[in-house]
Amino acid sequence: MFALTDLEAAAALVHRTFAPTPAIAWPLLAARSGAEVWVKHENHTPTGAFKVRGGLVYMERLARERPGVRGVVSATRGNHGQSLAFAGALHHVPVTIIVPRGNSTEKNAAMRAFGATLIEHGADFDAAREEAMRLAAEQGLEFAPSFAPDLVCGVATYALEFLRTAPPLDALYVPIGLGSGICGCILARDLLGLSTQIIGVQSVGAPSYALSFAAGHVVTTPRAETLADGMATRVPDAGALAIIRAGAARVVTVTDDEVAAAIRAYWTDTHNLAEGAGAAPLAALLQERGAMRGRRVGLVLCGGNIDLDLFRDWVLGAA
Repeated sequence: MFALTDLEAAAALVHRTFAPTPAIAWPLLAARSGAEVWVKHENHTPTGAFKVRGGLVYMERLARERPGVRGVVSATRGNHGQSLAFAGALHHVPVTIIVPRGNSTEKNAAMRAFGATLIEHGADFDAAREEAMRLAAEQGLEFAPSFAPDLVCGVATYALEFLRTAPPLDALYVPIGLGSGICGCILARDLLGLSTQIIGVQSVGAPSYALSFAAGHVVTTPRAETLADGMATRVPDAGALAIIRAGAARVVTVTDDEVAAAIRAYWTDTHNLAEGAGAAPLAALLQERGAMRGRRVGLVLCGGNIDLDLFRDWVLGAA
C-alpha cells in the first residue's frame, strides 16, 4: 500500500501544521495495570483527536490534483468531520458534514467553528454516511469516506512517531471506529520491521469488527449501542477488515462501564481528559492486565473530545 518514504512524507506534511504529539510513560497507569504503559497523546492535536492527520493528507492531495473542486461532503460522529473542516479551511475547500440526529453538541459546535456546514440526518453514522453519498452525487461534491488510503497514510504518522519515540513495545492497543487508526498502526509497525502486537478495541454494544474478525468476513450489526461514539459503527469497511485480519493479534470488546472507569483513570493518573474511544485502549489493557503484567504496552489516547454533559452523566455518574 505504502512505503516508509510515503509515511515520512506524510509526517513532514503534518508537521508543517503541528509538532509530533507527546508519548509519555505514566507511572500511575503502570501501577494500576502492572505493565509499563506508554501513552500516545493524540488528544493534543489542533482538533483534539488523531483524525486531523488524515484530513491534512487527504485535503492536500485533493487541492493539488483537483484545484477546482466545488467542495467536500462526508459523514461523521465528530472527529473525522473536524479534521476535514480544519484541513479544508487551510486549502479554501468548502466542507459539508452530515451527522446523525442527536450527535455530540460540542463536536457539532467544533465542526462549525472550523468552518464546516453541518447537516443532521438519520439515526446513526451509517444513515448519515448514506445521505452524504447521496448529496455528493446530487450536488457534484467530492465524497470523503472515513476510510481511504490518504486517511490511513495520514493517521499512520502518529504510529510512526510513537513507534520511533517509545522503547520497543510488546503490544499496542488501538480503538476501532471504521479502521483508519488501527490500519495505520499496522502499516507503520510493518514498515519499521517491528514485532509489536497490534490489538484492536471495540465496544460490546458495537462489535461489528470484532464479529467480522472472528468470522473472517464482514458482519454487520443492526445497532451500534455505545456512549463511546467514536466506536459506534454497524458496517465494517471490507478493505479495513482485510488489513486488520492480516495484521492484528485480536480484537477486544469493552463495556461502557469499563470505558467510563478508564476515562476516570486517565484523569486521576495523568490529568488528561479522554473521550470514550480514546479511553477504550486503557479499558482493554485493564481487562487483560493479567496477561500484560510486566510487559511494555502502548495505548493510543486518540481523542479528548467528550461533551461536558456526557462526561458528567456517564463518567462521573458511574463513579
